[in-house]
Amino acid sequence: MLRDPADLSVSDYLDGARAMHAAGRPYLAYLLAEEAAQRTADPATAAGIRAQFPAPTRKD
Repeated sequence: MLRDPADLSVSDYLDGARAMHAAGRPYLAYLLAEEAAQRTADPATAAGIRAQFPAPTRKD
């Protein structure tokens, strides 16, 4: 079932980030967490989200 991204909450994005992290997909986890952080009004909460899901490093 497809959902409109505008209807997704911060919690939905964080759930997705956790699922991608557990699946070994750190970049997707980072992207979902970044979206959650951008949708969060409180800067301290946004910083906490970003700290939990840091940008992955490149492996060339």
